[in-house]
Amino acid sequence: MVDQCFSHPDLAELYDYFDHWQVSPQDDFYLDLVMGARSVLDVGCGTGKIHRVAREHGHTGRLVGLDPADAMLEVGRRERDDIEWILGDLVAGPYDGGAEPLEEGGFDLVIMSGHAFQVFLTDGEVHANLAAVRRMLADDGRFVFETRNPAVRGWEAWNPERARTVAGPDGHRATCAHRLLGVEGDLVTFTSEFSVEGWAQSRVSRSTLRFLDTETLNGFLTGAGLAVSAQYGYWDHSPLTGTSPEIITFARPA
Repeated sequence: MVDQCFSHPDLAELYDYFDHWQVSPQDDFYLDLVMGARSVLDVGCGTGKIHRVAREHGHTGRLVGLDPADAMLEVGRRERDDIEWILGDLVAGPYDGGAEPLEEGGFDLVIMSGHAFQVFLTDGEVHANLAAVRRMLADDGRFVFETRNPAVRGWEAWNPERARTVAGPDGHRATCAHRLLGVEGDLVTFTSEFSVEGWAQSRVSRSTLRFLDTETLNGFLTGAGLAVSAQYGYWDHSPLTGTSPEIITFARPA
């Protein structure tokens, strides 16, 4: 199941208002990587923000956006028709039975931005998706992604008191508020409530994310035939420490 915050058209329309370009330093970080690669697969691409900006900056190679939420892809499709938009996931492939499967070894770079990696909740899901990434990579390809560092317990800040309000569609005020529901092992469950001026009622989406520590994460990568080449704690390439907010990982086929 895809969370409602990604699958409902009204909420997909809001995504780029809350996560507009350069709202986070991750945007330029990933853009630099994409601009230096000939063929790029963005897994969990959402509205395809990174690929869209890469085209605007003159990228002429192959850009593929893969996402299981058609409402998010529709936003991207409206913006650019020179990107391959694929409804599906790494393990099942394209959901359209007539679509061609992604070719193995076809990408110089595979990325997962926006903490997309954290939606894999079980060991089986992590194994299967990392194995699929390995198959997609060219022999000299790179896999780059990030996951939140569980040691800093960032979920403790997910409460309605820290709601965020932006100028949404047609200038209407749009607000998003998170509410932590519970922590069970390395799984964190929360809700996201969205409201927009003019809506009769707000919309609430429930999500669960997995927070893996570095040792466990690297064990999964090794098991999938991927070797870690670098890890950073933030988007400025600062070293990964116990208090780093992110675990940003570069991996290559072993």
